[in-house]
Amino acid sequence: MKQFAEDVVESVRADFAQRQLQRRPYELTWQLNMNFLMGNQYCRITPRGSIEQEEKFYFWQEKQVYNHVAPIVETRLSRLNHVRPRPIARPFSNSDADVNSALVSTKILDSAREKVHLDELITRATLWSEVCGTAFYKIAWEDDVQDVALSVCSPFEIYPDSNVSQGLEECRSLIHAKVLPQKEAEDKWGVKLKGEEIKVFALSSATGVGGLGYNSVVPSVTQESKKDQVLVLERYTLPDADNPNGRLEIVAGDALLYCGELPYMLGEDGRRVFPFVRQISAEQAGCFWGASVVERVIPIQRAYNAVKNRKHEFMNRLAMGVLTVEDGSVDTENLEEEGLSPGKILVYRQGSVKPQLMDSGAVPDDFSTEEDRLLQEFVTVSGVSEFARNSTTPTTVTSGLALQLIAEQDDMRLAGSIDSVKLCIKKIAKYVLRMYKQFVSAKKLMRFADGQHGAEIFYFSGSDIGSDDVVFETENEFTETPTTRRTMVMDLLHAGVLNDKNGKLSESAKAKILTLMGFGNWENAQDVTQLHIKRAAAENVDVDSAEILPVDDHALHVEEHTRYVISGQADGDVKYRDKLLEHIRRHQEYIKGDI
Repeated sequence: MKQFAEDVVESVRADFAQRQLQRRPYELTWQLNMNFLMGNQYCRITPRGSIEQEEKFYFWQEKQVYNHVAPIVETRLSRLNHVRPRPIARPFSNSDADVNSALVSTKILDSAREKVHLDELITRATLWSEVCGTAFYKIAWEDDVQDVALSVCSPFEIYPDSNVSQGLEECRSLIHAKVLPQKEAEDKWGVKLKGEEIKVFALSSATGVGGLGYNSVVPSVTQESKKDQVLVLERYTLPDADNPNGRLEIVAGDALLYCGELPYMLGEDGRRVFPFVRQISAEQAGCFWGASVVERVIPIQRAYNAVKNRKHEFMNRLAMGVLTVEDGSVDTENLEEEGLSPGKILVYRQGSVKPQLMDSGAVPDDFSTEEDRLLQEFVTVSGVSEFARNSTTPTTVTSGLALQLIAEQDDMRLAGSIDSVKLCIKKIAKYVLRMYKQFVSAKKLMRFADGQHGAEIFYFSGSDIGSDDVVFETENEFTETPTTRRTMVMDLLHAGVLNDKNGKLSESAKAKILTLMGFGNWENAQDVTQLHIKRAAAENVDVDSAEILPVDDHALHVEEHTRYVISGQADGDVKYRDKLLEHIRRHQEYIKGDI
């Protein structure tokens, strides 16, 4: 057994070392992207395979950074952070059992979404995917709390068996590598481990920017060694003839912590797959790793910095001047120290040529032309227009329709990144449902928030999850923004489409319109209406215990009960449907004044 464990550890560590070597070029690109985003833009990848700083050649050299990478990334992130569609479960059929199962699954997804802080994790993963091109979500089951756990993995932690695979589906094995403090690793697995000195990525200060007479410090992504650390390697292998349920090997240092089958049945029809979801910024043909907009604009950023700095050097010569003096005619040391200060008395040797300033001419127009061309090239390559980045309209555009077309073009350039985020949310939702279906055997308590200051407590078990077919409540978050939604609702109101047959707007319709426009219980103006709607919904589920009160909004109750009946949700039990129809009749009697 000891020899077997040693062989597995040696195999995993050797495999990891090989994958490290194969992935090194991509890793250097990500590190360079991160440096450019933070403003350290005078660094480069050397032939030796490392990131090195570029120093100033002359003391007067302008070496400032005019960072356009950061606002481009920030603009893309702000737009991508609007992509938060709500995943809902779609019933397998129109039967009551399937419909109710889908409703339970949707509540589970809503509850799990809040519990794992999905929106925050998507924001974090989107930052990694925009800067490095790729990010990963890892889904697991925590035995100590008996619940799903979701985390974000940077691309630095993931090592596929092939960098030319198009995605996780084409990989046969995957290594997740993570560095943990020795004490944390020992507490997690309950095994005595040996700490090591391991190189990890860290932030440091790099001095390499500035101008004439001053230097500036910018953050730099470098590597540093940390003591008492443990490298944890998890190698996942998909099922094959030798391992029908796949294989998972966990190695920490020289210890084998786990060796067995893949624990999670997250694939279709209960197949065991990688518990990871990949998110990319842009697809690259024949490459596992996605492309980042940062690496595409780096050449433009270098050229822009060069143009601006050369322009400022020219302006320094114009402002400060270049003095020509005859040898021995003046005290040159005094001129170097004090320069030509206002009111200075300049003494030169009698009979010599008096000192004079060289004619440096004017700043060539080529600098401004090239600067404007590079700014336009930023827009072309990044897909982020000045309208989106600066919130200013182009001077030549005054039409509202033209501005709308510009905004739509910005959204089109983000379509690939948007689709990747949405696919990740959908796949995560499916994995969450399959995880609960696999591990929740007894009844589990969950809390569901309805978004209207209300909450519902419900119980479920894995057998209650009959559908993991997930769709989105809305398909396009950019066209379904609060502003466009409110405009559409106001147009429908003016057209009278939402009025009833008497030409009036019912109270329930008013409440739904406020919710649709994003107000919810706006200033508590619709509290009573919402309470009536909730009461009617509860009566739909349990009409046997329903009691009609004189304070009920009977018209609203009739509307909610009727909607429940004609939707077919009560068709499975004819007797129950008849009871509900009788309940509706009694409400109608209150309306007529017969009671």
